[in-house]
Amino acid sequence: MSQTTSIGPLPAIFLPEVFCCHDNGELLSIYLHVPFCHTRCSYCDFFLVTRLDHLDSFFIALSAETLAAAPLLKGRRVKAVHIGGGTPSLVPVRLLARWLDLLSSLCTFEPGMEIALEANPEDLDVPKMQDLRVAGISRLSLGAQSFQQRKLSALGRRHTAEEAREITSKALRAFDTLSVDLICGVPGESPEEWQRDLRAALSLAVPHLSVYMLSAEPKTLLERRIARGHVSLPGDAVQAAMYSFAIETLCSRGYEHYEVSNFAQPGHRSRYNLACWMREPYLGFGPSAHSFIRTGELEVRRANSGSLLRYLAGPPAAASTEEVLTEEERFVEKVFLTLRINQGLDVEFLRKHDKLGQSLSGLLDLFLAKEWILLEDGRIYLTGYGFLFADHIAQELISV
Repeated sequence: MSQTTSIGPLPAIFLPEVFCCHDNGELLSIYLHVPFCHTRCSYCDFFLVTRLDHLDSFFIALSAETLAAAPLLKGRRVKAVHIGGGTPSLVPVRLLARWLDLLSSLCTFEPGMEIALEANPEDLDVPKMQDLRVAGISRLSLGAQSFQQRKLSALGRRHTAEEAREITSKALRAFDTLSVDLICGVPGESPEEWQRDLRAALSLAVPHLSVYMLSAEPKTLLERRIARGHVSLPGDAVQAAMYSFAIETLCSRGYEHYEVSNFAQPGHRSRYNLACWMREPYLGFGPSAHSFIRTGELEVRRANSGSLLRYLAGPPAAASTEEVLTEEERFVEKVFLTLRINQGLDVEFLRKHDKLGQSLSGLLDLFLAKEWILLEDGRIYLTGYGFLFADHIAQELISV
């Protein structure tokens, strides 16, 4: 099928010379933001719409954006594609498969590459999972959030606890790997409830778990409910204890705590997420999607507009911001992102920038005394407890 003849004339896209790069040896990752959901959860602050009548128009605009990005894709080898949102699992598989075919015609998919899809349990059954697998999806990221009905009701989720367990079990057989999202700190949640959720995930032998502490993001329904006194979240100490219990429990069962919120059995890390945290290049497609491109010594970050109507108008209307990072911005990013993952931050890297001067040693001694970090072979590693303060530690390291 010809992808170019089905969408009509292509609009121009703004591609400054710095952004038109070819393969420099780095593998590329791809992100697609599918901005459609049946409903907005009370705690969600991602860009999305709850009207589905623009689905076909969205994929026409996506084809236009993808073709316009051909200069960025030409000659590049792709190691991971992550399809997020929104709820991409509600999209007809044929539309996802068509876009993946188009993308693969513009670049080289590495053998054994990871193609991940975010999904909600209520959108899936065995035939649809089989269709997704045929379309190329190798990793499913399942937004179960909990295996307990009370918590799901408190979160306003559309699926039941039984569906969460059933689809998790079936997805394990359908895909190469599976990740399940779990939320702790739900209104009214007790430590015992959280322990039951972890035990349920372990009993299902899920190879990757993403553990999130519920927070009231600005302008969300949850924030408004808390402000009005309708609900309250467990206190910081309770949430910290739940998070610490998850670390202790999962690490004792062979999971690697490789990022603040992520735990994986060997061989099941998320390749796309690791690429972002390690500041490897990636291209984002869809409204509100971000891109990061490195060309020689220059690094560029780009963000699409968070407006579906602007996106449907096609490039260049879809693009909103683009900037070349300064040396200071690159330093700040590396500190914040490296501390999120279990790779270790080089102390000499901090000393070379030397904003800290002699205060660095004193700051590290303080973090060691609080048991937030470990120092091994000249590198800073966060402890499980220290992950709770990752952003605070990074801010201190760049600010002194």
